[in-house]
Amino acid sequence: MDIIPAIDIQDGRCVRLRQGDLADATVYGDDPAVMADRWVDEGARRLHLVDLDGAVAGTPRNADIIRRIRANHPELPTQVGGGIRDAETAAGYLEAGVGRVIIGTRAVADPDFVGDLCRDFPGRVIVGLDARDGLVATDGWEQTSQWSVIDLARRFEGDGVAAIIYTDIGRDGMLAGLALEETAALARATEIPIIASGGVSSLEDIRALCGVAEDGIVGAITGRAIYEGTLDLAAGQQLADELCPEGAA
Repeated sequence: MDIIPAIDIQDGRCVRLRQGDLADATVYGDDPAVMADRWVDEGARRLHLVDLDGAVAGTPRNADIIRRIRANHPELPTQVGGGIRDAETAAGYLEAGVGRVIIGTRAVADPDFVGDLCRDFPGRVIVGLDARDGLVATDGWEQTSQWSVIDLARRFEGDGVAAIIYTDIGRDGMLAGLALEETAALARATEIPIIASGGVSSLEDIRALCGVAEDGIVGAITGRAIYEGTLDLAAGQQLADELCPEGAA
């Protein structure tokens, strides 16, 4: 199981939100590329990059920064989300060397788009399902759909989706622990590998995730916890390697 540092980009800076509220952002650095260097130095095996401005605008706003991070670490797998709503944008990132693109809002509005993209780029498409009270949220978490997380996840079975990132918005950025039962239930309900996100804040959270990893959980994204020091990235990865060495995001 990979423990994956999150680098969320807003107005060109590295930030973390609380419960997806764009107005409640904590700035952790003026240069996200420098922050990426830090996590790579601490042993990150993959980076999770999100263009928050792009997620709201519906088109990339911080692509230059993301490409710079990729160029600085060409050997490191990256997954990128935020504002990827058409095939051209997805192809641009993938052709620039990004490992996987994350489709969120477009996946809800047009699920067939995901299948088409998977056929064009096999193994390189992730679906991001961000939930508020069990329903999938879109447009930078500003809107709530009528899709349940499990129903929508099942919709993508057979499309060739590499993984689903499941985020509990209510826990994201709150250092309150993860939604373990909901994450495990989603993993059991679909054959698609699940990456946990939202509330991964301590070694105990990683220990708990490893306890249900056999259900189909292959990774965990963490943000505020590693920025504020409640979770040490290297220690978290070491624990994950000891408890659930099989499988990677």
